[in-house]
Amino acid sequence: MLGHAIAAFDGAGYDYIGMDHFARPDDALAIAKREGRLHRNFQGYTTQPECDLLGLGVSAIGRIGATHAQNAKTLDAYYHAIHQGRFATVRGLELDADDLLRRKIIMDLMCRGRFDFAEVRAEFGIDVPVFFADELKRLAPLAAHGLVRLRDDAVEVTDTGWYVVRAVAMVFDRYIQHGS
Repeated sequence: MLGHAIAAFDGAGYDYIGMDHFARPDDALAIAKREGRLHRNFQGYTTQPECDLLGLGVSAIGRIGATHAQNAKTLDAYYHAIHQGRFATVRGLELDADDLLRRKIIMDLMCRGRFDFAEVRAEFGIDVPVFFADELKRLAPLAAHGLVRLRDDAVEVTDTGWYVVRAVAMVFDRYIQHGS
């Protein structure tokens, strides 16, 4: 299905931005992707750098600083909280240092198609090949299929790998890897 969608949008003059997003070549998203300025939030790809997002409405997800929160998923539960004079937030998460590190890597992969070990080392003070030895091993089959390039100084998503960039990034998601 994705292949058909890509062919249809490509035939109509759209660029594939990634993860089911398409844009005309002169659109701000397509330009940001080409220039390495693409960002991503709960709603998808954006040209806006990381910023706070206030989730309003049923099931809305918000992000303020290093926290994430989600509102009630049903209209009844949402209205009940509001009528009680409470926020409709039903769950939240405060990101720890490991979450922030992994968010950086996942966003770099999904938005730039690569992450550089030196950048991560400079920002987080870790030796990437040592800290992420298990994740780099899990990327080996993807590299064997031509979806990523494992370099001494970076992980790069190939042109073919861009179509499955979510699967590449998921390797670094500890919650998915540990079934949380």
